[in-house]
Amino acid sequence: MSARNPGMNMDLEWVSKVRVNTQAVLKRAQQIQSVKLAKKQWQAAWLLKAVTCIDLTTLAGDDTPSNVHRLCMKAVQPVPYDLLQSMGMHDKGVTTGAVCVYPSRVADAVKSLKAANSSLPVASVATGFPAGQTPLKTRLEEVRAAVADGAAEIDIVINRTLALTGQWEAMYDEIRQFREACGDAHMKTILAIGELGTFTNVYKASLVSMMAGSDFIKTSTGKESVNATYPVAIVMVRAIRDYFLRTGHKVGFKPAGGIRTAKESLVWLALIKEELGDAWLGPHLFRLGASSLLADIERQIFHYVTGRYPALHELPMA
Repeated sequence: MSARNPGMNMDLEWVSKVRVNTQAVLKRAQQIQSVKLAKKQWQAAWLLKAVTCIDLTTLAGDDTPSNVHRLCMKAVQPVPYDLLQSMGMHDKGVTTGAVCVYPSRVADAVKSLKAANSSLPVASVATGFPAGQTPLKTRLEEVRAAVADGAAEIDIVINRTLALTGQWEAMYDEIRQFREACGDAHMKTILAIGELGTFTNVYKASLVSMMAGSDFIKTSTGKESVNATYPVAIVMVRAIRDYFLRTGHKVGFKPAGGIRTAKESLVWLALIKEELGDAWLGPHLFRLGASSLLADIERQIFHYVTGRYPALHELPMA
């Protein structure tokens, strides 16, 4: 992961001046989606890059130690060894960016990865995920518990009520407390953009989250009706760029929710490359929150190596 973002004092004047040109954002998002994507070996290379940026996630009510273990093993070896060997990539340590689970499953994930001799980080959602509507004291306890169990990254959710009612100082103060509760763990802040109403609100929430010390800003919990969209991403990455230009601190970006195809992952990488530059093109500053994306990337890599798509039994389940 990147160096920690120390945050800064709340700058209400900066936040209050924010205006987002909706038409310009929508036009740019259309351009991104029509960008020419790499083909053949270049596409295969970009798909492997996408794999290394995935936060392989399970956030289900029926999560058990055994399916968390299976997820961890998949994260350690996300692409079958023989396919990597055919590409000359078998000794390059290709893993996903992290494993992401609920707080109560962190200890299971840490144990599985330790047994596999892997240093892959465990990320945990916290702070009353996905709605963020539990009391502040409870949300802080949840962060501390996940960190105590070995989570190296914490995905917090903001209190959307504070953003929707323009209580930016109160939101800053809450996120600052989460930052403190995270200790040495990196903090990713989920904006739940589908519930913020306007692009201007998304931009302001992005800024306040970064000022409060977020190491990443993340689009969604994956549980809202609207999740990661390209227009919202443009707004968030422009906020990241403005924050970097003003403070010199690079903050990461994580789209999450509804990202399922290999082609989409290539569009996301193109967006990051064009908007933020090569420095952000890696798991230290870019993550894809996904549970089913990896399966499609595997299919495309299988096709690249063999010239055909796999039968259902030929790839282990993601």
